[in-house]
Order: sequence, then C-alpha cells, then structure tokens
Amino acid sequence: MQRIGVIGIGDMGSGLALNLIRNGFETHGHDYDEVRLNSFAAMGGVPAASSADVGSRADVVFVMVMTGAQARNAILGDGLVSTLRPGSVVVLSATVRPEDARDISDSLAAAGIGFVDAPVSGGFPGAQAGTLTAMAAGSETSLETARPAMEAVCSTIHVVGSEAGMGQVVKACLQSLIGSIFTATFEATALAAKAGISGQVLYDVFSTSVAGCPATNTAVSNIIDRQFEGTGSHIRTMYKDLSIALDMARSLGVPLFTASTAMQLFQAGKTRYPDGDNWIITRLVEDIVDARLNR
Repeated sequence: MQRIGVIGIGDMGSGLALNLIRNGFETHGHDYDEVRLNSFAAMGGVPAASSADVGSRADVVFVMVMTGAQARNAILGDGLVSTLRPGSVVVLSATVRPEDARDISDSLAAAGIGFVDAPVSGGFPGAQAGTLTAMAAGSETSLETARPAMEAVCSTIHVVGSEAGMGQVVKACLQSLIGSIFTATFEATALAAKAGISGQVLYDVFSTSVAGCPATNTAVSNIIDRQFEGTGSHIRTMYKDLSIALDMARSLGVPLFTASTAMQLFQAGKTRYPDGDNWIITRLVEDIVDARLNR
C-alpha cells in the first residue's frame, strides 16, 4: 500500500490524516505546531521533522496549509521537491491562487514529480468525516496515482480539468457563492431577530425551504446557538478565499457585485473579531439593530 504524507495538520489536515490512517495508509505528517504533531502521533500517524522529511518517506503527499506562500515553502526549494522520488505525486488540497498552483506544478514537473491541483470543500466536519468534495485537475497518471488516497478523504471527486490552476479557479467560483450565501444569511437572521422571530422558527423554515442547504443550515444553527468560535470555520479562511476570488475577477474584468459586498462584511468581521468564526459577522449587524437571535 502507498505511503502517504500530510503537510499541515490543523483543522482540515488533521481530518485528512485521520481518514488516511483509518483506511490503512501508513501516514507521515509535518506541522510546525508541536501540539498538532502530538495529536497526529496519538491517532497513529508518524511525525516528521520537516516537509522534506515527509517527502523522503511518501509516495503521495497532501499539502493542506493556509496560503500560497506556505504551500510554496512546503513544496519548493528545500521542501518536498528536494526529496520526493520521480513518479510520486503532490496533492495541493489547500485553497490558493491559481497562479500559485501553476508555478508549483511547473517546478515539480521539472523534477519528474506529479501534481494534482485539488482544493476541497466541506469544511471541518467534512474533513473529519472523510466526506470532502474535491475539485481535481491533473494528468491522468497523477490522478490515478493519487486517487486511492483521495478516495480515503473525499466522498466526491470532480475532475475539473487537466491543467494545474483549474481546480483553484473552480474553488474560487464556489467560494464567491458560499461567502455570499453566508453574509445574506447573517443579515436575514438579524432581520428576524429585530422582528421578534425565534431562532428555531427561522431554522425550521429555512432548512425546509428552497434556501435550505448545508451552508445556510450550518450558519443559522451556529448563530442561534451563539457558537461564534471553535466551530472549525475560522473567519480568516473565508476572508482569504474571497480575496482570491475577487483578485481573479479583477484580472478577468468580471464584476462580482454580491461577492464584493460579502468581502466587505468579512473584512469588518475579521477586523472586529479576529479570533472568531464566519458566523461572528452576525454580531456586527445585530449590534446595529440592537437585537439578538437565539434558539
């Protein structure tokens, strides 16, 4: 069986590691946070001292970090590319700019290393349950090599193209939609609160209507339970993803009216509540109208 690596063992990466181990893969991982490494070891993983150390041991490596700069640092230079064997594959499951994915792919190709551009959706619950949706782009050979490990962490794998960056483009489109759904939901809950509607009533109606979807239902549930931190959906992640979507739209000359408004709300929320999760933006609107929505 393949040996698998995971770089970045936070909220998302820990879920990847957990499900790889559950599916019988020998799993090697690295994270700069010692607490995360200890937790990884406790679940049956094999800690590594560096990204290069992971590369020397693995056939397929998932990179689940926050930014493009972190991905480059983990993969290029003295990172994975310095130790991975030709024919091995890097799966970039993080959400980064499309150009970051393309540059990383080019550098790996020069070393004979395969690359799958495969950002994922499903958040913390999906990562922990192994039910993520991947938007994968890569060569047939790289996809075939990575597929067994990807199927251990994803319930759905969409092959969206053959060129690096295409997965990130699809993810940016998705995040522009999800971010807009979130902020519309935050405003709707504040409207309900001011009008005197109970949170449970709002949840019951929303979740059984055409507006009901995992994004809406999760947001309303966390809002009415006043769960604004520790839900695995930190505000900085969606803020980063919306930034990528808007940068891409700007370069292509595409107006994103709704996503731009969502971005401003996320900017305000991130500034006011830097340690909060996405749902905490609701408190900004609630403070304006002086009303709170509880279950």
